[in-house]
Amino acid sequence: MILKQFAAMFKARTMEFVRDKGSFYWSLLFPVFLVFGFAFAFSGTGTAMFKVGVIGTADASLPFMQTKQIQFIAYDNETSADVQHVEDLLSRQQIDMIIDFTKNTATFNSESDKSLVLEQLFTAQTRDFAVVKTSGKGIRYVDWFVPGVIGMNMMFSSLFGVGFVIVRYRKNGVLKRLKATPINAFNFLAAQTLSRLCIVLFTSIFVFTGTNIFLHFMMLGNYLNLILLMILGSLCMISLGLVFAARIKNEELASGLLNLVTFPMLAFSGAFYSLEGSPQILRTIGQIFPLTHFNNAARKIMLEGANLAAIAPELLVLGVMTAVFLAIASLLFRWE
Repeated sequence: MILKQFAAMFKARTMEFVRDKGSFYWSLLFPVFLVFGFAFAFSGTGTAMFKVGVIGTADASLPFMQTKQIQFIAYDNETSADVQHVEDLLSRQQIDMIIDFTKNTATFNSESDKSLVLEQLFTAQTRDFAVVKTSGKGIRYVDWFVPGVIGMNMMFSSLFGVGFVIVRYRKNGVLKRLKATPINAFNFLAAQTLSRLCIVLFTSIFVFTGTNIFLHFMMLGNYLNLILLMILGSLCMISLGLVFAARIKNEELASGLLNLVTFPMLAFSGAFYSLEGSPQILRTIGQIFPLTHFNNAARKIMLEGANLAAIAPELLVLGVMTAVFLAIASLLFRWE
């Protein structure tokens, strides 16, 4: 009986979404157009500002350190992982040079035009630093951007697809009628969650595959790891949507509260632009959003070839957030 109830609710919710042609095609086509639009818009050389990573205490008296056209970004060197992170950024041409004041070394990427320009400028002004060369091809903006698009699509589809729909059910009296049936709250919410998860996964895979045919994204990691991350990220954001749907009675309030969450999440999660070198307060705020951890983990898989062990911190955070959101939603949920 329980399985039949679950299957009936799952089928009803899925078919409701599929039959709503506007929502269905919007979920499929909008992210595709967004990827191609940003790929075209950022196909040029981009900003002319140089980014230089600084390790250790910088010597402000050096003329090079006073160059206004260069953005200097301070990094920790407490562990080998911190140093490796900075070196990886240089090899991917996300920064253009590294100055290590603890070792008196200046590292340049021999495959980066910006890095070569900085090398000539630095060596002409400074004589006391050993020059170190590394290599690595740059990452196209679209390669860096596509995990953010996938995450953004998952976020909107999860939050509005669950939170908004359940609020509409409550407003229209659907939940009140369901309360009179043998269906319990857990079965109802589980069916809603699984249905939305299948829809989010389908649309995300469609977006990735459809655009990858033409743009050929960089993918150094394992596709199964990326799918696993997408499943956990979707569950986390669906659970967050259930929190908003637990008691709200009208769609206007639900829409306002969901927008209140989604826009800061987009701004501080690094979906559209890198937060590298941004004020620490912004990066700290970004850590409270599940989209931030999804984006970080997805980029590690796609751009660095990371395995599950390498993204374990992000997976743990998403798992804990999912459990907390589900607990809050279950405690707050009311049929009426």
